[in-house]
Amino acid sequence: MEIPRHWRLRQQRYALVGEVCPHCDAKIFPPRDVCPHCGGEAKTAYPFSGQGEVYSYTRMSEGPAGFDENAPYTVALVKLAEGPLVTAQLTDLGDQPVQIGMPVEMVTRRIRSDGDDKGMLVYGYKFRPVLAGQR
Repeated sequence: MEIPRHWRLRQQRYALVGEVCPHCDAKIFPPRDVCPHCGGEAKTAYPFSGQGEVYSYTRMSEGPAGFDENAPYTVALVKLAEGPLVTAQLTDLGDQPVQIGMPVEMVTRRIRSDGDDKGMLVYGYKFRPVLAGQR
């Protein structure tokens, strides 16, 4: 992926910024300019809290091309506190089993690197379990 595209997606990838529909107040992620609920124009930026819960998950034993070094890993559908479902890798699990309804929070982590050891490092959002004392 080219550098200008990384720059354009930085708010979405690093700050979990989507949009809110001024017509029906739906929270939209990823941003898409047209509300999927009412069809109205939705260009108002909306920063999501990054809090959510595991809606569903699966364990990937083999990664797709470019992600082989990450396998095995867990991918989850996370229902954000504001409503939208996002797909993300779960991280910092340790020995903790993943459970439906488990509270998670967004963190910025390395996703992959483009090219060799001198290639660009690509960061983005992942989710980790919320520590028991932080709920």
